[in-house]
Amino acid sequence: MAMQAEGREWVNMFSKENIGTFDYVFTDAMTWTDSKGRRMRLWMPEEVFVDEKDDFMNQLVSKIVGVMQDEPIDIYVNSTFLPDVLQPEYDELWTEDRMDKVIHAAVANDIAIEINARYKIPSATFIKRAKAAGAKFSMGTNNTDKNLGTLDYAIQKITECGLEPNDFFQVKKK
Repeated sequence: MAMQAEGREWVNMFSKENIGTFDYVFTDAMTWTDSKGRRMRLWMPEEVFVDEKDDFMNQLVSKIVGVMQDEPIDIYVNSTFLPDVLQPEYDELWTEDRMDKVIHAAVANDIAIEINARYKIPSATFIKRAKAAGAKFSMGTNNTDKNLGTLDYAIQKITECGLEPNDFFQVKKK
């Protein structure tokens, strides 16, 4: 049984004992507050503030790394999600340095990285770098209704990136 954690405040809303009743916990950094104090939900265009692209990306990567270091999670989902306004520049904005910071945080904190079929992220470049670094993966769809979708993108990336069964997250026995 999974716990989906939303926002950054969730850690203070549940006791360690309550969190421990779940088999695994997953979250993302799609909800966060920027350096100017503006709370954002990245999937909602009217709630996204991009004053300068590189600054936004550096803040986003910092938030992701912080989530991986500070929150008791097992899987990081929507791994390289960008708001609509930045989507066309995904490959340019997700530089090797930014990818490596996220990948290093995932490996250092034993957190699996989701391959998301809905958003078709992360890129094959990211997945290959993460695999080479020893990261683990999971698959998901980020469904918003009863239509779960398919895992076609994730299955394609498994083949394209040479992922094997031992590259995937497994629930830890308690």
